Amino acid sequence: MEEILKDTYGITVYQEQVMLLSQKLAGFTKGQADVLRKAMGKKDRKTLDKMKDSFIDGATNNLYPKERLEKIWTDWEAFAQYAFNKSHSTCYAYVAHQTAYLKAHYPAEYMAAVLNHAGSIEKITFFMEECKRMGIKVLGPDINESLKGFDNAGEIRFGLGGLKGVGEAAVESIIEERKKNGAFKNIFDFIKRINQRTVNKKTLESLAYAGGFDRFSEHNRAQYFYVPPEETVTGLERIIRFGQVIQTQNATATNTLFGDLPITMEIPPPRLPDCLPWPLIVQLNHEKEITGMFLSGHPLDHHKFEMKHYAITTIADFNEFKEVISKQPNPGRQFRLLGLVTDAHHKISRQGNKYGNFVIEDYSGKTDIVLWSDDYAKFSPFLLQGSTVFLTGFFRQRYNRPEFEFKCTSVSMAETLKRNLTKQVHIEMHPKDITRDVVDFIDKNVRNHPGKATLKFTMNEPKSNCRISLLTLDNGFEMNDELTEFLENKPEFDVQVTTV
Repeated sequence: MEEILKDTYGITVYQEQVMLLSQKLAGFTKGQADVLRKAMGKKDRKTLDKMKDSFIDGATNNLYPKERLEKIWTDWEAFAQYAFNKSHSTCYAYVAHQTAYLKAHYPAEYMAAVLNHAGSIEKITFFMEECKRMGIKVLGPDINESLKGFDNAGEIRFGLGGLKGVGEAAVESIIEERKKNGAFKNIFDFIKRINQRTVNKKTLESLAYAGGFDRFSEHNRAQYFYVPPEETVTGLERIIRFGQVIQTQNATATNTLFGDLPITMEIPPPRLPDCLPWPLIVQLNHEKEITGMFLSGHPLDHHKFEMKHYAITTIADFNEFKEVISKQPNPGRQFRLLGLVTDAHHKISRQGNKYGNFVIEDYSGKTDIVLWSDDYAKFSPFLLQGSTVFLTGFFRQRYNRPEFEFKCTSVSMAETLKRNLTKQVHIEMHPKDITRDVVDFIDKNVRNHPGKATLKFTMNEPKSNCRISLLTLDNGFEMNDELTEFLENKPEFDVQVTTV
């Protein structure tokens, strides 16, 4: 076999090698060798099983030992799982080398090109996640910056053509107007200049949801969709009507005998009613619906403190442990997971029992959690798509099976984590960092949030090697968002949280 496998270091790599070896070892005709090749390429198990006997018999007649022939055939069966001919393998390897080089040395340019040819929003989402993994910043869509496709200028700018609900004609119309008469100054300048027959209400809604108008900072996204009490018109509909009136007026003036005279009557733009900006989670959900991913943040951004201080296992580490647990069982280890439910499926087994599987995602990756019978009945109300949840559990061996499964012991909403699990907050600092503002904030916060957790301060003066600790004894407190935000804005404090 060395003569045929020498170039590939003794490993069967190409279909042609199998053809030549079957002829040399077992005396196959060229026709039989080609049948074997086709069967491998199509993973035709029945034909392969039939040809095995012919191969073993023919090679045994040529005085080759049967046990070695069995080994060769077993290797070929494994090879058949992904068998290529030499010309395909060479072309694939050549293209793979080129793309790997581009991805390694020109990552932003390469990923921008890939995104432009992704096609569906599902594929765009997949490649956007890859950009995130590679540390490439992807900027959201911008009415004055975005092109039709994804553009790279050090950072990738989301293309207007990648937005759900924004058609090709609308994109081309916007870009053409921008090139011809310059950037849009505000939302009213935009609506006056674009062609509303191609840029319709659906297009405008998609642009607003995705943040395409965010550069016009005088309005927040919620104002475009807000309907004041006792009214029926949204802010976006007011804008559209304004644009229609202006364009109708211009068209009328153009068609008169005095069309070349300037119009003296100026119509003022409407005032959009004030309203509070959307909560982050609402804004992000709209972004994901239109772009396929979260652009301006992540639903877990509010829970970075918990992920850092409450012994939370990242999804990436959890998945890594799941891969090796069959080889290194450690069923007693407890896991704490915090993530966003991105997918939820509620099912019924053949026996009529309800169960479900749920995809949980954090910054590092995603994993699938399966709940059966009683666990499903107990925890499924928490596992709704879009919910941010806190899970605890451990791996156990499945009944009468060698594999392990994750057993959930508790599921709760992520916002209750700090309140329920905090036993003590220990803050270590230098004495110079104790200011009147710090004292006043802590005093007020503890009084306003009574609870069972304790608060401990340790002042550390390294020059004199002096340490003093202060501990609340009589009045406990409840961990809260205000204190979390305060501590996150004090990098000079060393914070440690003890949990129950």
